[in-house]
Amino acid sequence: MRRPAFPPRQASVCLFCDALAVRRPNRAKPLASFSTRSLPKSRPTLSRVSQGASGRAVTSAARPRWLSSQTSKRTAGEPAEGLRGDEEIANRRPVTPKAAGKELSSLTNMVAYIDNNKAKVLEHRGVPSEADTSAALRACQVVADYIMDESVQPQITHMINEADSTASNLLSLDSSRRKAAKASPADLDSSARNALISTQLKQLIDRISEAAYVTLAHPTVFITPRLLQEYVKVQATLGRPETLPRVLQLYASKPMPREASGSIEYTKQNSDKASNAVESSVAETALDTAIEAKNLDAAVGIIESTYTTKAFIRSKLLRNATLPVATFAATPLAAYAVARNFSVFQDAMDAAHATNVAFVAILAYVGFTASIGIVAATTANDQMKRVTWAPGIALRSRWIREEERAALDKIACAWGFAEKWRQGEEEGPEWDALREYIGQKGMVLDRTELMDGMQ
Repeated sequence: MRRPAFPPRQASVCLFCDALAVRRPNRAKPLASFSTRSLPKSRPTLSRVSQGASGRAVTSAARPRWLSSQTSKRTAGEPAEGLRGDEEIANRRPVTPKAAGKELSSLTNMVAYIDNNKAKVLEHRGVPSEADTSAALRACQVVADYIMDESVQPQITHMINEADSTASNLLSLDSSRRKAAKASPADLDSSARNALISTQLKQLIDRISEAAYVTLAHPTVFITPRLLQEYVKVQATLGRPETLPRVLQLYASKPMPREASGSIEYTKQNSDKASNAVESSVAETALDTAIEAKNLDAAVGIIESTYTTKAFIRSKLLRNATLPVATFAATPLAAYAVARNFSVFQDAMDAAHATNVAFVAILAYVGFTASIGIVAATTANDQMKRVTWAPGIALRSRWIREEERAALDKIACAWGFAEKWRQGEEEGPEWDALREYIGQKGMVLDRTELMDGMQ
């Protein structure tokens, strides 16, 4: 007797099998040799298939060359979707839509992919959620990682040449524009063609950078630490630090949007709050981006928007000075308790007098030792290379503003000569402006007595 056929399963038995089933054959297209070597390793999260994508989601672990178009973090109250039995495995591994390859198959698709995600934020009638804004920034990050990867530069060149060939063919159909068609990029020599490709690639990079900035600077978007970190990462990948000082300033001063009775109200933020301080890791990444791009104005602007703000100073005091201050406040109580207990082990004087003597002695010892440690910590200059403190700067100011001095020191080392025997011979308008700026901050650039051979 013939057994009845089982009904088809709604979901794939194995994610790897499903990935192999939908895998397209290798072609001579740019995406065929795509590599994700430059992609940063992030915490695996679940993602949803976008509305424009068709079919089920497959894992990026099965085909590492596929990029995830929308990787969103699942919240605790969000219901699980698809493959509920493999939820634990999916939480460890990001999933990628089938249509992810189409989004990077041509320059037009890349631009459309970014514009679609950006439109979800800009055209939102209310306050966009953090997930929507993060999706728009991740779209910029996906395209930025792809086009900035050196291993796929030939594919990018092929895309640009293919787009130029299509445009020239369309122009050749018009008899009145045959002369323009004859001078199409396909007929140029190699040097002119390379220059044209470089120009178009630069325009694409500028468009991605502008899309990320417009998304985050939109009035209804509230900048969270996570969004700020993603934005800085996008601009660092593209090498575009021009907008970083402005965005870092908006992070602390941008009004907070709130929906109330069908309208959007804006609440002014206190930019001096410790919670509005930019994290040190984000500020360092932004500064490194400006240094690599050799943009001195952006580098100085990043320092002014991060390390010199009251919010950063207050945050540093709360993080690093709370425990020492609490210990200092509790020291007299602990010293009195110890002195009172030790007073019973002698009979040369009464207990009260012995307690007072021991209490004063303990406080004197602790205070003297602590003062030496504070002076040693605040006057240490082993970490200083070219920028040092000017005489007369208070020790507390040196400790509070150490990150600012270290950032200016990094800029001076990047703009000056790398050879130590040539340091101090730099000249030019940028170097003179940097020296004057450092002097206005109570610091000295290339202090003579601290240079090699001048001790």
